Amino acid sequence: MKKTELLVTPQSVAHLEQLIEAGADAFLVGEQQFGLRLAGEFTIDDIELSVTLAHAAKKKVYVAMNALYHNDRVDLLRPYMEKLAAIGVDGITFGDPAVVMVKREAGLDIPLHWNTEMTATNWFTANYWGKRGANRAVLARELSMDEIIEIKENAEVAVEVQVHGMTCMFQSKRSLLGNYFLYQDKAMEIENRANNKNMFLHDKERHNTYPIFEDLNGTHIFSPNDMCIIDELNDLLEAGIDSFKIDGVLQETTYVTKVTKLYRRAIDAYMQSPEVYNNMKNDLLTEIEEMQPDLRPLDTGFFFKETVY
Repeated sequence: MKKTELLVTPQSVAHLEQLIEAGADAFLVGEQQFGLRLAGEFTIDDIELSVTLAHAAKKKVYVAMNALYHNDRVDLLRPYMEKLAAIGVDGITFGDPAVVMVKREAGLDIPLHWNTEMTATNWFTANYWGKRGANRAVLARELSMDEIIEIKENAEVAVEVQVHGMTCMFQSKRSLLGNYFLYQDKAMEIENRANNKNMFLHDKERHNTYPIFEDLNGTHIFSPNDMCIIDELNDLLEAGIDSFKIDGVLQETTYVTKVTKLYRRAIDAYMQSPEVYNNMKNDLLTEIEEMQPDLRPLDTGFFFKETVY
């Protein structure tokens, strides 16, 4: 049985080194000019160093280029992608078809991972982009376990599934926070995600708090809970899902590193035997629950929600 890849989002090159030791197999990095909702900002020099460190440890580095590119940014794509090709990155995550066109026009040989966030919901579309150069589909977080397994059974490309972390509920290209404070005649600079991890929208009616930040790509609002299915990996592993993603956006580096170690133990235990995994999975969940931030309760996301047609 092929071992499922453990993909993590580091916050810095130093954090990436820690995650290598923790057992991560691959890393998603990038910069906000080209990628959405990254855990940290990685310049080209940072990416080059990350590739060197990762490849020395037989790990992989993928670069996020999943932003939507208006005309003012399109001309920047080819030089950036040519640099990534020269560095030797292992893949590019994209949503905008402009990335596919640039790859074709520049004659680049970089694997592409199709990721359109909430609309990556079926195997037919995944295979469509597979025929146009993508070798992986990053599935939407709003899919149930049964739907994910059905996609895997019919997909002609590799399948990536998020198993831990926040889910983005809303994005606007507008600077909603900045506009709000301007409306109130308050001069307030909105800090970027690297320096501001404690901004929340409070919903008194639902008793929820939603993490929020603003960056070059606009305003991003996240789910009130963190997804965690470390004790529910059986079906996904049996189905042969190619990659599990731990999203570390807005989390502390020590937390992400510890979570990575626990998922590494879970995957390795299942590879040893499902029985070994079943005997330890509840203890792994308990360890995560004990270190979970108070403002980030855990749930199982959409994996076990009933789909209504």
